[in-house]
Amino acid sequence: MDNNNNRGGGRPPAPPARNPLIAFLVVSLGITILLNLLISALTNPKKEEISYTQFMAMLENDELSQVEIADGQISMTKKSSSAAKPSSTSAPQAGVNMFDFAEKQTKDRTIYYTGYIDDPELLPKLREHGVEFTRPVPYKMNPILEFLLTWILPVLIMVGLLWLLTRSMTKRMGGSGGMMGFGKSNAKVYVQTKTGVTFADVAGQEEAKESLDEIVDFLHHPKKYTDIGAKQPKGALLVGPPGTGKTLLAKAVAGEANVPFFSISGSEFVEMFVGMGASRVRDLFKQASEKAPCIIFIDEIDAIGKSRDNQFSTNDEREQTLNQLLSEMDGFDSTKAVVILAATNRPEVLDKALLRPGRFDRRIIVEKPDLKGREDILKVHAKNVKMSGDVDLHEIALATSGAVGADLANMINEAALRAVRMGRMQVIQGDLMEAVEVVIAGKEKKDRILSEKEKRIVAFHEVGHALAAALQKNTQPVQKITIVPRTKGSLGYTMQMPEEEHYLMSKDEIVAEITVLVAGRAAEELIFDTQTTGASNDIERATQMARNMISMYGMSDEFGMTALESIESRYLDGRSVANCSEETKTRLDNAVMKLISGCFDKAKTLLTENENRLRKISEFLIEKETITGDEFMNIFREDEETQDADKNTDE
Repeated sequence: MDNNNNRGGGRPPAPPARNPLIAFLVVSLGITILLNLLISALTNPKKEEISYTQFMAMLENDELSQVEIADGQISMTKKSSSAAKPSSTSAPQAGVNMFDFAEKQTKDRTIYYTGYIDDPELLPKLREHGVEFTRPVPYKMNPILEFLLTWILPVLIMVGLLWLLTRSMTKRMGGSGGMMGFGKSNAKVYVQTKTGVTFADVAGQEEAKESLDEIVDFLHHPKKYTDIGAKQPKGALLVGPPGTGKTLLAKAVAGEANVPFFSISGSEFVEMFVGMGASRVRDLFKQASEKAPCIIFIDEIDAIGKSRDNQFSTNDEREQTLNQLLSEMDGFDSTKAVVILAATNRPEVLDKALLRPGRFDRRIIVEKPDLKGREDILKVHAKNVKMSGDVDLHEIALATSGAVGADLANMINEAALRAVRMGRMQVIQGDLMEAVEVVIAGKEKKDRILSEKEKRIVAFHEVGHALAAALQKNTQPVQKITIVPRTKGSLGYTMQMPEEEHYLMSKDEIVAEITVLVAGRAAEELIFDTQTTGASNDIERATQMARNMISMYGMSDEFGMTALESIESRYLDGRSVANCSEETKTRLDNAVMKLISGCFDKAKTLLTENENRLRKISEFLIEKETITGDEFMNIFREDEETQDADKNTDE
């Protein structure tokens, strides 16, 4: 039975790891010994014992160059081959095997030795054959100095190197200096004056601010809550897509709380040494308890909080860190005001024991902002930027559906940069609209020049989108059409802007949107009788919308209200995962193709019936390269009035 939901964290704490410094010292010493042995074997001459008779024979044959007579032993060195043959060199001659040469060189450096025999004729013979002989003078070192050099000095050198290595590693890991700094927490401590961010600087997340404001108030005035019997929440988990402001909210809490605020990333707990993460968790909570009331913020908690139910390979160090975190959260003294905030955009991978009440009591959703939220965010970021009086942030908010706070901040900054490039002292509405396009589609590519044929194809393609939107109900009005290439890959695009914020889409609206997406390819086939790669993104989006409509929204007569797919990683890529059999998948694919084919036929019919408008607007776009939605609708209505007048004349 799985015990992950037990209050103790599901598993006993891991035993303390052995000191990594001792292991490092042993390994270093072993490597040093091996290197010394290897160097000694390569550099020291080979020694070989011979008999006294062999020694005398070598002496008689003039093979010796030097003899050393020591107590009880005679050592001798043979003459080198280069000395015997002056014409030879130290390098191998042509045709000589390299291995034979190396073996010969080694043999030349061999020292021979034999036992000493009291032979009165030895010295005269050495003189007779011109052999250099010597007897070493014994040297005795001071025993105290010998002990210091042999034992104390190497130990001091090793300790000094170890201290330097420990100091550098603890600095890199963020701990305090010294050998005991490895397990120290490297959390940054903030107080009110440090972050410079308060709730007034956060917009578009009113519900999240309300939940966090209550926690801050509990830290400031705990008595009014405890008097009624309310308990302090132990933790709050901030969940949402990237860029929505989770870390900004945490900084705002630090600015509002006026209590110590410990900020650390989840990845900083896990290091290469086993046991470091758990040790840092213990040290962090120890510091927090000493400085209570306080707040601990763990950013990207999924780095250490992943589920332990994984049946594949696991990271034992990460699991030890998670177990220690669970134990510390359970061990909180409820009388101490210590609150944990954590942020993640992958809540589905977190361990169930981490999410249960009593650990993270609240899940605060930080979603993408709605229309009012986007407008408020734009106002916050625009308050320090000089804006012209004609700037309408509501219109910008309408044009940025689906944008998060980071995107909107980037748009304001891009608009200010563009105003400076244009030599203006204020940001105007045109700067903001251009900034929206830069963030969405990229900058204009002035060096990419389309051929006349490609330019016409792109123009008819984009006008096909616009006409399909204008000729149908349940579509968004056209804001702009351009055939100027952009850096994100588009050769042109049609921008549509909603008249108001929508939270629901009907089946008719989805079908109309798919028809608009495939109308670009329909225009290509109608006018040029060809197909190009320019419709690739349109096809991808249309296919995804059609698939979601059938598999998740239940808008299909064939499958009815059946969920054939579900969303995984909702706050990241939002990819879908099938919940049906392979046979059903095949039927689903067929239904998607049938739906898109029907929308394509409808788009082609609309454009065929309005071919004159398609050609007229496209020629105007080719001439201007960029037209506004008003210019597009003026030509559209003029043609409509002309058709009505011709119809009345015929009648």
